[in-house]
Amino acid sequence: MAATAEKASAGMARTEAAPWPRGGLVAGDFRQVGRGGLGDGHNSFAHSMAWFRDKIYLGTTRSNLCMLKQQDTAKDIPLAVWPIECPDTMDGLYRLDRRAQIWSYDPASDGWEMVFRSPMVDAVSGGESVPRDIGYRSMEVFQSSSDPEPALYVGAWAPGRAPGGLLLRSGDGSEFEPITPYGIVDPPIQTTRSLLALDGRLYFAPTARRGTEGVQQNTAALPLIFEARDPGRGGWRIICEPGFGDPGNLGIFTLAAFGDQLYAGTFNLSGFQVWASDCKGKAPYRWRKVVDAGAGRGALNQVVVSMGAFRDALFIGSGIQGGGIDRANNVGPAAAEIIRVNADDSWDLIVGDPRETASGPVEPLSGLRAGFGNFFNGYVWALASHSGWLYAGTYDWSLTMRWSDLQKSPPKVRRLFELLDPEVVIENEAGADLWRSSDGENWLPVTRRGFGNPFNVGVRNLVSTPHGLFVGTANLFGPRVAVRAGEGWRYDDNPAGGLEVWLGARSEPA
Repeated sequence: MAATAEKASAGMARTEAAPWPRGGLVAGDFRQVGRGGLGDGHNSFAHSMAWFRDKIYLGTTRSNLCMLKQQDTAKDIPLAVWPIECPDTMDGLYRLDRRAQIWSYDPASDGWEMVFRSPMVDAVSGGESVPRDIGYRSMEVFQSSSDPEPALYVGAWAPGRAPGGLLLRSGDGSEFEPITPYGIVDPPIQTTRSLLALDGRLYFAPTARRGTEGVQQNTAALPLIFEARDPGRGGWRIICEPGFGDPGNLGIFTLAAFGDQLYAGTFNLSGFQVWASDCKGKAPYRWRKVVDAGAGRGALNQVVVSMGAFRDALFIGSGIQGGGIDRANNVGPAAAEIIRVNADDSWDLIVGDPRETASGPVEPLSGLRAGFGNFFNGYVWALASHSGWLYAGTYDWSLTMRWSDLQKSPPKVRRLFELLDPEVVIENEAGADLWRSSDGENWLPVTRRGFGNPFNVGVRNLVSTPHGLFVGTANLFGPRVAVRAGEGWRYDDNPAGGLEVWLGARSEPA
């Protein structure tokens, strides 16, 4: 597990002649600037973050575990008790205050301000009011053809009973106005997890829509990319074939810019694909496949979870939906990998498991197995470049073993816990990882335990700013968490629950 990863990363040879960049961040360079869901434990995810007008902006998603409890897949999760106190019914879920929030943090004053909260709207059926937005999953600074200056665009997540997703826009960071109709496009969608600006255009790919069987998450049954030069005036156009012509591509999950090209990572049960286009000419544009079959790993690299450009390459973080275990499709558990796509469209395995591929055997160039050597790292959830270093943040699901019915867990998990007490693993492993690399191949840990809080199960966002590297976490365990009470369980207040924000900066040269 992580101890093995630390050993593997020590003493590794440099692969380039260039000197090490100065200023790589270590754990002691980070300070906590936001905790406890910014005062509300229902703020589970720092789901989107962006640097805008000299402040960091953060969009929350609320009550994620309570929402998960009402989904059909919840019955397949082998839990002895639900980890946090939640309503038992869908009607009860809608009685929670799930109005998503947007906050700003001013490094100069070290202060937070809630600048926007979702309004309530009429439900699509029935007479009750529901939150218009339960999450803000994506943010992007973009100047459209009619914007006098760059503005902050936000992708809103609508709950199943609300009319549909929206894009919001703010020119000043204080007023946020919808600029699209409900659903954004036709057929209407509930949310997008990827907004991307490139060459005077804004792009997104749907990741949830309402279907005949309710709201479909992640795949959306709409594997398309949309483009507009002026989102506020509509004119969205489709720029690729559905699923790039492959019916196995159930969704387009992540978008990234590398050089002057647009890259798209898919959700595919046979292994993700990565496609690229210069987005020139007449839409739909010409696309080329760069990575296929999960980089030769197949189903265990189900989805491209994150992408980040660094030096002269694009780095890709993989995952399996459900935190590394897709129970609906019987995939996993398995830890995540990092793949590097080079400028010539070749790719390298950086962090991952050795294997045979159609092009021959591959070994991880870092020497680190999947998950940075930690079986529980089910996603590489965030990638970002900052001051000459590449940072990678994970989702680590080991904490959930505390509430699991281990006899109903996957065989691989049962065998592990026949040898280890779950609490021993939690004590040593629980909490998301943050790693850094100056060359993309040799990696060092910054934290392997969620900055000391095991409830910080995910590094959801990394944003480089002039003031340092901001880290926004996923922490779903507020405001009340299940604790042992003799042979049973009770729910206690959990001040360590709710999203956190950390800021890493060096006070002097390394």
